[in-house]
Amino acid sequence: MQSRLLGATGLRVSSLALGTMTWGSVTDEHEAREQLAGFTEAGGTLVDTAAGYGDGASEKLVGSLLAENVVAREDIVLATKAGITWRGGNRGVDTSRGGLLTGLDGSLKRLGVDHVDLWQVHVWSPEVPLEETLTALDMALSSGRAAYVGVSNYTGWQTAQAATWQRSVPGRATLASTQVEYSLLARDVEYEVLPAAGAMGMGVLAWSPLAGGVLTGKYRTGIPSNSRGADPTFSSRVDVYDDERSRGIVTAVAKAAEGLEWTPLQVSLAWVRDRPGVTAPIMGARTAAQLKEALQVADLTLPPEIALALDDVSAV
Repeated sequence: MQSRLLGATGLRVSSLALGTMTWGSVTDEHEAREQLAGFTEAGGTLVDTAAGYGDGASEKLVGSLLAENVVAREDIVLATKAGITWRGGNRGVDTSRGGLLTGLDGSLKRLGVDHVDLWQVHVWSPEVPLEETLTALDMALSSGRAAYVGVSNYTGWQTAQAATWQRSVPGRATLASTQVEYSLLARDVEYEVLPAAGAMGMGVLAWSPLAGGVLTGKYRTGIPSNSRGADPTFSSRVDVYDDERSRGIVTAVAKAAEGLEWTPLQVSLAWVRDRPGVTAPIMGARTAAQLKEALQVADLTLPPEIALALDDVSAV
């Protein structure tokens, strides 16, 4: 699998990332173990989790697999996020310096490591001064608890403001990356977020590159009982694409896949991976079999004429 530098840093990561949002909930320990082993065997290195995934369940499962030495700690680039919590079914946001650093310490304990390779603020909060939030990143870096830092789900102006603030004074932690939703069905980040990230030397990690599985075509004739669309926790991510434009894009992806003798999943994932500015799409497979199909993209490149046709049909 190809490796890429994360933005203007020296951190090298795989061109496909392994997402673990469902680990510890929908994805059990057996499936997670197979996914992690298969991902690294295919040359993957970047593993992304968050304190808010299952209220720490994802991090605990990642940590237990590292403790079992399913993969060696030094063989992966371990990324996590702080700022969002789920307790009793209620979503909370805390991007204060104290909240973020406490969250980081909790993440390190659950993961069973003394530092993470990439630590990201999970979401913007208007309730906390940006400079306070960013001070937490400075402290994480200076204390050795994180090697690199970034942000997630920031708009274009928020991305530019945060990155500029960090670059304005020597010694502050430079933002290495931003993590945003990006797929053939969700291209709004191309207007401001991607240009801002490019101007500030930040890598882009694309979450939900398959639009919650919609781009695989699995929902063209209904909602499978074992899919995310049938899960109340994730169904809203599928329902949002129940419109004529989205159906047209899904059909175009299916036709491209048929002509290439690929799967719609592979077409959609390859398109995101090779978009300008993208370092890696984050694959959130529910099963090891799904991940195996996705990993085959490592050896595939969309023909330019197919990529251009998908650009046109999905243009906002």
